[in-house]
Amino acid sequence: MTVSVDVEGPKTGPSTNSVTGDVSVPKGCLTGTHRAVDPAETLRKITPHLARMGITRVANITGLDRVGIPVVAVYRPNARSVAVSQGKGFDLVAAQVSGLMEAIESYHAEHVKLPLRLASHTELCADAPVLDVSRLPRLSVSGFHGQKQMLWCEAVDLMADHPIWIPYEMVHTNYTRPLPTGSGNFQMSSNGLASGNHRLEAISHGICEVVERDAMSLWNLAGGTGNPVGRVDPASVIDPLCRHVLDHLLAAEISVGIWDVTSDVGIASFACAIVDTKPNHIGQFYSSHGSGTHPCAEIALLRALTEAAQTRLTYIAGARDDANRELFETARNPDRIAEVQRHLDNVDPAGFKAFGETGSYLSESLEEDLAYELECLKSVGIEEVAAVSLGGEDLGISVMRVIIPGLEGLHDAPGYIPGERARIRMEDMRQ
Repeated sequence: MTVSVDVEGPKTGPSTNSVTGDVSVPKGCLTGTHRAVDPAETLRKITPHLARMGITRVANITGLDRVGIPVVAVYRPNARSVAVSQGKGFDLVAAQVSGLMEAIESYHAEHVKLPLRLASHTELCADAPVLDVSRLPRLSVSGFHGQKQMLWCEAVDLMADHPIWIPYEMVHTNYTRPLPTGSGNFQMSSNGLASGNHRLEAISHGICEVVERDAMSLWNLAGGTGNPVGRVDPASVIDPLCRHVLDHLLAAEISVGIWDVTSDVGIASFACAIVDTKPNHIGQFYSSHGSGTHPCAEIALLRALTEAAQTRLTYIAGARDDANRELFETARNPDRIAEVQRHLDNVDPAGFKAFGETGSYLSESLEEDLAYELECLKSVGIEEVAAVSLGGEDLGISVMRVIIPGLEGLHDAPGYIPGERARIRMEDMRQ
């Protein structure tokens, strides 16, 4: 199977991407993120439209913690899924855009305006290309079978460059009851839901998120923070923005652990664990984690570090309505914190790897990033990458949903069943 995306270097004029129908888009921002335009320009574009999507408030919650890494909470009181989104970044504008774009993605996935088809898998396969549902993340309580009537919508298979039908329940995030007809077959989540200043940007980000969740599932199966394999020496990190976040964490007397969790897919992925070494002003200790994936290793690590800081503030603020009480209590459970701290301490630094050992890909255009990501996926036997547009063009952005059969779903989601990649990993561990 060939990937019909031009993988040559930047050209002197606009070129058509045969997969998306879009022209090649150069990266206009390379500071802390790789985007078509910088966060300030994105914020200017989306701000006039926030009210009609139900966004009522953007709160800077950075000051609730002593770390100082910018984190915001974005509120949509009448949301049909998560009412409070979080955002993080190397500065406040980047954090605001991060949180707002997450809220905008959710809004569009809650208000999908796509033609739907009610049919069984068998019926649909008789007259249209259908995604390989056997490789999608399943639920332990899945009611799927070939004759079950369910809703489908049409996407584009980026590998083959042709239309393909996908389960609607893996596209929308309208979790109000009752759920749409035929729901309850596959893992419903926001995994692969992404937005960007351009369709290519959103697709690339969506792919990275699905790859990240797959890498994290495999890493957790291998022991997570209790496994020293892939541990990165923080002193080897010289990227200025990553170094800035690390220095903030260390100055706040917080232990930091970094793991290179890049899977066989080959797109740079990192996990980060942070733990208090001293209590806050009311005597509480916290532990939290973050992860990040991007072709450029520096961007992947920055995402992992800032997400760990964001997750920590989520626990402190207590304003994440998709998190249950147990999750918040675990974050400050003394036994759990002591366990993670032991994992961070009981490792010989001589076994650490240098940050520079992680493979990294740096390009000048969004089209090149997408081509690289598709080639990486193809190299491990991924045959389909489905992408469907959920709108956003009237805001000057694009919202996309990406689904990749064959990659693992969210390992910590209720009802998760290990897929083929996880089963192979578990078998390798037993040998």
